[in-house]
Amino acid sequence: MATEEKEIDYTLSNPDTLTKYKTAAEISERVLAAVKDLCVAGDKIVEICEKGDKLLEEEIAKVYRGKKVSKGLAHPTTVSPSSYVTPYTPLKTDEKEAGIELQEGEAVKIQLGAQIDGFASIVCDTIVVAAKGKSQDVIEGRTADLMLATYYANELLLRMMMPSGVLAAGTDEEKAKAAAVKPKTQGQMNALIEKVAKSYEVNIVESTTTWLFGRNEIEDKKKIVLAPGDGSKGDGLPEVGEVWGVEMGMSLGSGKVKQLEQRATLHRRTALQQQLKRPTSRKILSEVQKKFGTFPFSLRQLEDEKDAKVGVVECVRSGIFRQYELVGEKDNSAVARTWTTIGKLHTPLVPLQMPAS
Repeated sequence: MATEEKEIDYTLSNPDTLTKYKTAAEISERVLAAVKDLCVAGDKIVEICEKGDKLLEEEIAKVYRGKKVSKGLAHPTTVSPSSYVTPYTPLKTDEKEAGIELQEGEAVKIQLGAQIDGFASIVCDTIVVAAKGKSQDVIEGRTADLMLATYYANELLLRMMMPSGVLAAGTDEEKAKAAAVKPKTQGQMNALIEKVAKSYEVNIVESTTTWLFGRNEIEDKKKIVLAPGDGSKGDGLPEVGEVWGVEMGMSLGSGKVKQLEQRATLHRRTALQQQLKRPTSRKILSEVQKKFGTFPFSLRQLEDEKDAKVGVVECVRSGIFRQYELVGEKDNSAVARTWTTIGKLHTPLVPLQMPAS
């Protein structure tokens, strides 16, 4: 009789899974710190993104050498200017956007990530750009309010996501008491985060979304949505053994968003299978499947950027690629964002990467 294949446990209960998540997290954190140092006034965003991707590739190449384990970028390096909400990565072939430089004093969001065997750790932090040769040691005024609100709201959300009943130590009575506590609903999470925002006179960015992660999946079946807009809503709460990508976004303006005019350059392969007509479309699909799998990628990472701009049109239209539209603050006000990848073990919540500070 044929033996049944044993189903592999991809949750954090499997030590191998946890090790791979942590390895990806360590890489992402090191590269994020390096990219922060690259962000000074007058430097071009596209060049910073390219350097960040190179650093990611170099660090990823150092681990799991000689083993049949897929590994790569879980998210390309993106550097989003002050009023941008979503990750931004310009193209080298668009002269205007390739020339965009960082401005002293603006709040920019840096996002990137690594994956090992499909287990991703994505990180994002906001920094205030310093002048060349100087460090931004002191942040004052409304920018300081924005940064503090984002930090404390993120810390609060991380704690509210801890499954009820999880104690690292305690008496049986204390554990029983903890187990009886009901988890926070998404409505309660929204209400408490809103109090933090109001205390600093800022607003939550519309539809700030935290996602459940899976193997080769950064937008799984459950999500938490803060300040939901346009009919969006969350679905599900965290459980032990899960990994989540936790997003926090705050704005000095209304928090409402608008679609920007710039070309979308960030895409992701979907599960849809369909025959493509154009040779350029088939070419970039093959390249994406080989290099990025189902993780986000930038058109500038493809071999021929000009071909990519042509071929991606059919891929998006047919639903084979998902296009991440560029979104900004409706009032053009400054926005701060963080992204923390966390795992939930049988002990309290464990950041797979350190929360932004």
